[in-house]
Amino acid sequence: MTGSGPKLGVLLLVAVLLQTVVVTITVLHFTSALNSMKETFARSSVSCLTGSDLQSITAVRGDPCWQVTQQLHLLIEKSLSQRYQRRISSAVRDEVSRVLPSLVMEDRASPRPKVAAHVTGSFVPKLERDGGAAVPAGRRVQGQKISWWEGQKGLAFLQDVQLLDGELVVSHPGLYYVYAQTYFRHTHSLEENSEEAEDRGKPLLQYVYKKVNSYPVPILLMKTSRTSCWSRGSDFSLHSAHQGGLFPLTTGDRLFVTVTNASAVDMDEKSSFFGAFLIS
Repeated sequence: MTGSGPKLGVLLLVAVLLQTVVVTITVLHFTSALNSMKETFARSSVSCLTGSDLQSITAVRGDPCWQVTQQLHLLIEKSLSQRYQRRISSAVRDEVSRVLPSLVMEDRASPRPKVAAHVTGSFVPKLERDGGAAVPAGRRVQGQKISWWEGQKGLAFLQDVQLLDGELVVSHPGLYYVYAQTYFRHTHSLEENSEEAEDRGKPLLQYVYKKVNSYPVPILLMKTSRTSCWSRGSDFSLHSAHQGGLFPLTTGDRLFVTVTNASAVDMDEKSSFFGAFLIS
């Protein structure tokens, strides 16, 4: 028994040494095989890139060069696409700038200010608005000015534009879209007098004027009309007049609306309104 102990220890040592040698040989073998595969793949990649007929190679999915050439083609297509997109964008921008220079803003230019106003009808006592705020005849302005616009409540708003005495005051020069709508409501009485009979055939006109500091008389920008064919059998008649257009305005210009019969205007905020906003 005493002689078998050293023999068993020697056998165990030999077994451990053999296992270590086997593992080492296996690792060296796989490392060599992996390096060989890397070299082979590198050579095949280079040969794919230096080949004279890439199209014939990419046509066969099982070919070792297929993945390499596919990635190369995708990279080339992406690079060319980005390059041509930059060229096309630059060409389109130059052409638009040549034809419509106002629509193309330089990157270094300051952003266009947001300038807009929408004022709506405001209900006031009838005695206060009967006849409107009449413009003196000596100013050569037609109709009666509507001066009771609302600029803060409900649907109305003012953004970098002032509302003074029923007039919109421009703060920034530029091209503006100006619009106005008035809603006429004519109430019929049971016994029509001569004045009502005369009003039944009168046209309802709306005017939009501009005041400038350099000219003493307001300038007429737009006008529109509706014929007031009041029906005898109805309690009231309704007519609306709407117009809008583009106009160049400068700082300090004032816009206002006049109508032929201000007392007949229905000043509901969704029916009668007036506004302007900066285009460029």
